[in-house]
Amino acid sequence: MSGAFSSINLHYLFGGLGITIIVSLISIIISFVVGLILGVVLYEDIPYFSRTVRFIVNTIRNLPLLLLIFFTYFALPKLGIELNAFAATVVAMSVFEATMVAEIIRGGLLSIGQGQKEGALSTGMTNLQTLWYIELPQALKRSIPPLISQFISLVKDTSLATAIVLPEMMFRSQVIYGQNPNYMIPMFILVAALYFMVNYSLSLLAKWFDRRMVS
Repeated sequence: MSGAFSSINLHYLFGGLGITIIVSLISIIISFVVGLILGVVLYEDIPYFSRTVRFIVNTIRNLPLLLLIFFTYFALPKLGIELNAFAATVVAMSVFEATMVAEIIRGGLLSIGQGQKEGALSTGMTNLQTLWYIELPQALKRSIPPLISQFISLVKDTSLATAIVLPEMMFRSQVIYGQNPNYMIPMFILVAALYFMVNYSLSLLAKWFDRRMVS
């Protein structure tokens, strides 16, 4: 047990945790921004454009994330786009999660009563102003719980990048217990605890943010 938790192994594993967190943060930011835009496009039902976006979103949402990671890392170089394991993971996860965020935002916007939109338009506000000042703030507030759940899933899904040898936490744990099979269970327990701490911290942050929006 003590050998599994040697200072060298822990330093190596925590380095992987750092990569996991960085990949997650970048992917969360990109997917939220892109997903927000896509969600608005889906909600506004712009002729032809929204239909095309909906087709793309539905297609990507129904693909395995691992397939997207493989495509980004192995197939894009065939098209002249070379990405290292880190960039490929961020791109694949951001694209996949953006489609999930888009549906969450669209659902949040649809939950706003049409009476509010009609009332705002009747006062002389434009459709864009109504969206920005009336609908979107309420939709974002209502979308916090499902968004946080989706981002927690994103953090856990970073472990899929072991398939393209991204040296994140799960990959490094495999390297450690590859030295000694007796290290396997201690590593699994430690990795599980680290994932829990990261995701639980994310849920606490969401609750704090929710209270701030209510007050």
